Amino acid sequence: MLVLLEYLVIAFLAVFVIVNPLTTAFMFVAMRPKASDEERRAIALRSTKVATALLVAFALLGGTIFQLFGITLAAFRIAGGIILFGIAIGMIRHTAGDEREKAEEVKTDRATITNDISVIPLAIPFMSGPGAIATVMILTSEAPTVYHTALVFLAVFACMVTCYYAMVHSQYIVKYLGDTGKDIMSKIFGLILAVLAVQFVINGMSDAVTGFMLDRDLLDAQEVSDPREP
Repeated sequence: MLVLLEYLVIAFLAVFVIVNPLTTAFMFVAMRPKASDEERRAIALRSTKVATALLVAFALLGGTIFQLFGITLAAFRIAGGIILFGIAIGMIRHTAGDEREKAEEVKTDRATITNDISVIPLAIPFMSGPGAIATVMILTSEAPTVYHTALVFLAVFACMVTCYYAMVHSQYIVKYLGDTGKDIMSKIFGLILAVLAVQFVINGMSDAVTGFMLDRDLLDAQEVSDPREP
């Protein structure tokens, strides 16, 4: 029992550090500073559901999915980094982004959110980005028993619930900052997000180059060990 509890703590901390619910809440406020309580709950619930489903799917079928479509984790890192960088630029140019958002917004029913940020970028790639996907895939692949695997899913659910409440109550984190503080925070976190995005791309390219070099070395070794003459 103590071993299982230790594995649960390790799994939760691993997922928590990668997903970082507190930073997710900051990003949420930066992108939707004037969201109503209803809109905040709707976005948080939708992004939590999507992120949870994606992480569970990759934890169960990640390796199969990558093999089926010929996708590498390096490619996923690069794509996620590009998406994050585009969002970061919009956050840094906060005023211009707000003006475009207001011009494009169309009133619909209350359950529909215009310019929805719940799926992209909150759920994908911020809450369930390459790092989180890689983490849950590694944890499940290293789980020695089915009980350990179940604890990984429990850790994912616990972290996603934390993200949900962090976003729902995110307004309390910044309620004393004022409009100027929100704009400053948006630009600061936009810069941080841009750096993270670039790092995602660098890591993805590094993984891709490393994989290419290993494949080439393996091919060269096979050619050297082949006794047949050309």
